[in-house]
Amino acid sequence: MEGMEQWSHEAKQWLQRGIEYAQQIPPNQLYAAAAVLLITTLLLVIVRLFKRTKSNTIMLTGLTGSGKTVLFYQKGKTKPVHLVDVPGHSRLRPKLDEFLPQAAGIVFVVDALEFLPNLRAVSEYLYDILTKASVVKRKVPVLICCNKTDKVTAHTKDFIRKQLEKEIEKLRASRSGISEADVANEFTLGVHGEVFSFSHCSNKVSIAESSGLTGDISQLEQFIREHVEP
Repeated sequence: MEGMEQWSHEAKQWLQRGIEYAQQIPPNQLYAAAAVLLITTLLLVIVRLFKRTKSNTIMLTGLTGSGKTVLFYQKGKTKPVHLVDVPGHSRLRPKLDEFLPQAAGIVFVVDALEFLPNLRAVSEYLYDILTKASVVKRKVPVLICCNKTDKVTAHTKDFIRKQLEKEIEKLRASRSGISEADVANEFTLGVHGEVFSFSHCSNKVSIAESSGLTGDISQLEQFIREHVEP
């Protein structure tokens, strides 16, 4: 009890000293200090709010016929997510730029069954995505989703990854020879002097298998869980 009284007495003394010190400070300096404190507090609150706010938008794209639409309707099994299906037709791809600034992740769907005939087109579209400023600067994660893997003749994700890396390496070489004025890409891919690998990308690029027809989208669901808050 005596200890509490002593603590209370000391606290009152410190408070009184503080008031006396504040009274000695010119009003204009006191107001300026209060304004700085208020602004700093507001900035900290705003930063905290932005850190807590995480986009729940996942972009689903790929060539026409890759099976995006079937996967789109399978997403009901995952937690609440805003899934945007971007058409694969080249004329409609600019729609991608509308949603990229809000994207928490990109799912790039590849037809594992008809992969080789479309290798060049798939690689060019993926190259364009990986070199966009909104993807590179924000380090938007990309999942290469190899769809239709339930089919016996479908290619494995490892085969698809290796072929994509080889083809993108060719694109790097061909596009590096074009003048900057003729190149639409905002960033370059890979490490100078090294053969291209997805591990060289500033953002995380992973690869998975799925089957929209049978409902096997567990790896797609895992990607969404990792990058979208509940």
